[in-house]
Amino acid sequence: QVQLVESWGGLVQAGGSLRLSCIASGRTFSSAVAGWFRQAPGKEREFVATITWSGRATHTASSVRGRFTISRDNAKNTVYLQMNSLKPEDTAIYYCAAAFRGGSPLRDRPSQYDYWGQGTQVTVSS
Repeated sequence: QVQLVESWGGLVQAGGSLRLSCIASGRTFSSAVAGWFRQAPGKEREFVATITWSGRATHTASSVRGRFTISRDNAKNTVYLQMNSLKPEDTAIYYCAAAFRGGSPLRDRPSQYDYWGQGTQVTVSS
C-alpha cells in the first residue's frame, strides 16, 4: 500500500503563487509515475500535470501550461506542483496520484492511477 498526503493548499489572491507538496510512504515512490489532478464543485476530476518516475519528462494540461510546473524529489518521496499566476478558475481540490502498474510513462487519466491522496483545497480570490 501507498499513502499520499498533500499539503500547502490555501487561499491566495489572483496572480499569486502556491507550491503544493505530496509526500508518499509505504512503497518505493521512485518507481511510480506521479500526477496532479483537480476537482471543482460540480465538475469532473481534471488532469493538471504528470511526471515520469525519473522526473526527466513532464506533461501539463493546456489550461495551466506556462503557469504550473510539476517536479519531484525521489530522495524525499515527494512530488511538487508549483502554481504561478493563479486565476479564480484554478479554485479546486487538488489531488496527487501515483501509478505503479506498467503503461505509459506519462498519464493523464484518473483510471491510470493506483493510489490517491485525500486532496488539498486551493482557493483563488478575484
